[in-house]
Amino acid sequence: MSLDDLQQQLGHRFADPALLRQALTHRSHGQPNNERLEFLGDSVLNCVVAAMLYRHFARIDEGDLSRLRANLVKQQSLVEIAQRLGLSAHLRLGEGEARSGGFRRPSILGDTVEAIVGAVFLDAGFDAAQAMIVALYEPILKTVDPKTLGKDAKTLLQEYLQGRKLPLPVYSVVATHGAAHSQLFEVECAIPKLQIHVLGSGASRRAAEQAAARGALEAAQAKVSARRPRVRTSRPAPAEDTHDAGAPRESAGEDARDALDARRARAA
Repeated sequence: MSLDDLQQQLGHRFADPALLRQALTHRSHGQPNNERLEFLGDSVLNCVVAAMLYRHFARIDEGDLSRLRANLVKQQSLVEIAQRLGLSAHLRLGEGEARSGGFRRPSILGDTVEAIVGAVFLDAGFDAAQAMIVALYEPILKTVDPKTLGKDAKTLLQEYLQGRKLPLPVYSVVATHGAAHSQLFEVECAIPKLQIHVLGSGASRRAAEQAAARGALEAAQAKVSARRPRVRTSRPAPAEDTHDAGAPRESAGEDARDALDARRARAA
């Protein structure tokens, strides 16, 4: 894929193509590289994404907006954008970095996205950079759940249980493996009320707790869902018919007249 194809994907054609080449140049390749452009692009990106979130989520407070922004501009999000753009094919890396797989390295891909933002800003100003960022992030914003994005598994599990008035989970270390410098922790997350006991492992106690919480959340959601009563729709039973099937039905008026005649006869 040529740089023309990349510019078409970005929605911006550079008046100064040297800026784009610099944005794609890792420090291992030499000077000029993209480190200064990355610094500039990081600030522009944060500003534009903050404005997008402010407009898109009108009822969310400052704390949640900050959480959302932090997750949308973090390395993993930038790597996903880099992969959509196919940036790996355009990176200019030093020989050693290229041999070691630098074109797949998340830090390099994420930094390059920020550097491209900085390059567009220098090439055509803030409005051009904003238009490119909006185009790159609009598909992402359509899938964002503001209630969960950026929250860790322990927080999500706690909120889920509290929302259903269930007791909070209990975490306990059940085992540690390996030498002190490379330990593996096993932690149990228990929700006695739901009879849930899930194990998680990780290189630290916190990582193991998060792994256990993820499993416990899935188990709790499944159990609570299974406990919900099913709504059954049943038709009312037909009224019992004591009338002789073989006898013809009399009208309501005839019944009333017969009853009146009987009362007159008794009175006489």
